Amino acid sequence: MKIVIIDDVQFNITLLQHLIKKLRDNEEFPNVEAISFTEPLKALAWCMDNEPDLVIVDYMMPEMDGIMFSKRFREIRGYKDIPLLMVTANHEASVRIDALANGVTDFLNKPLDNAEFLARAKNMLRLRKSLKHLAEEVRKATAKIVERERETIFCLARAAEYRDPETGSHIHRMAHYSRHIAACLGLSTEAQDLLLEAAPMHDIGKVGTPDGILLKPGKLTTDEFATMKRHAVIGYEILSSRKFKENQQDDGEKKELSPLLEAGAEIALSHHEKFDGSGYPQGKSGEDIPLFGRIVAVADVFDALTSERPYKKTWEIEKAKQFLREGAGAHFDPRCVEAFLSDWDEVLKIKNQFIDDQIELRDRNFE
Repeated sequence: MKIVIIDDVQFNITLLQHLIKKLRDNEEFPNVEAISFTEPLKALAWCMDNEPDLVIVDYMMPEMDGIMFSKRFREIRGYKDIPLLMVTANHEASVRIDALANGVTDFLNKPLDNAEFLARAKNMLRLRKSLKHLAEEVRKATAKIVERERETIFCLARAAEYRDPETGSHIHRMAHYSRHIAACLGLSTEAQDLLLEAAPMHDIGKVGTPDGILLKPGKLTTDEFATMKRHAVIGYEILSSRKFKENQQDDGEKKELSPLLEAGAEIALSHHEKFDGSGYPQGKSGEDIPLFGRIVAVADVFDALTSERPYKKTWEIEKAKQFLREGAGAHFDPRCVEAFLSDWDEVLKIKNQFIDDQIELRDRNFE
C-alpha cells in the first residue's frame, strides 16, 4: 500500500517516514510504502499517474496549501474515496469546515502524537483495504452480469438469424464495418467496442415479421412492406422493454437500461432512418438520427448489397461503393460514407475475413 506525504518542511517528512516504518512492523501492513514530496504540485502530478492508498498533507505550505491540494486531488477521477489526512496547527473551526468541504477525511494536530497518528493511519488503511475489496467484488459481479447480458443478446440475435435469409457472416461483417466507421470518425475506443457489440442487434425485430413476408423471393406489396417496416419498432420494444411512442421524450415508462441494451434499442429503431428524412419509423433527418443509427445504416446497406439474398443477386463492390456515394446526403450521413470509404483496405479485409458459410455462429465476441 502506498502512503503519500506532502510537507514543505523536510524534518516533518522524516518524522512521518519514521512513523510509517512502524506500520510495517504490523503484520496487517507489511508492504506499506511512503512516497514523500516537499512540493504539492509534484505530489499532485505523481498522484495523477499512481493511485495512493492514503495521503497525508500539511495545511500551511507556500506553493499550495493543504486545502487547495485536497480540492485538486479529489478532482482526479476515481479518487473521491481515498483517505486524506491533514496535519495542521490551526484550530479554527472555519479552516476545518473548509477543509472537510474540499475533501479532507480527518485531521491531526501539531505537534503530532505518535500513538494517535499510528491509530488513525491504521484505521484509514483498513478502510481503504475494505473499499478496494468491495470495489473488486462489485467489478466481478458486474462483469458476470454483463457477460450474461451478452449471451442473452447473442441468443436473440441468433433467433432472428434463423428466421432471416441473412447469414451469420452478415452480422459479423456489418458489425465490424460499423466499428470501422466509428474509428474513422474518431470515436473513443469504448464507443467503438460498444457499437461492435450492439450493431448485430439491429434486426432483432424481424422475429416478429411473418415468414411469408420475410422469406418472400419477389418484391413486397405496399401492405407487406408496411408490415416489414414494423421490425424496427419491434426490435426497439424487445431490447428496451417498453412500448414505442412516437414522442419518446414523453415516455413515462422509460426504464434504466445497460449501455449495451440502450445502444442496441437505439440502433434497432433508427438504422432505417434516412438523412433526408424519408426513412422510417420516425422520419427523422440529419443529426436528429442517432449517430450509431447513421453508422449502422451505411454498414448494413453495403453488406446487404454485396451479399446474395433470395430476392436479389450480389452486387459488384464498385457498384455498391457508387451507391453509397450517390446516397450521401439523401439516404446516408455524408460523414459516415466518407469515413467508411476512407480506408478501403480495411473494408476489404473485413469482407474477406467473414465469408458466408465459413463462420461459426457460436462466436459471441464477433471477433
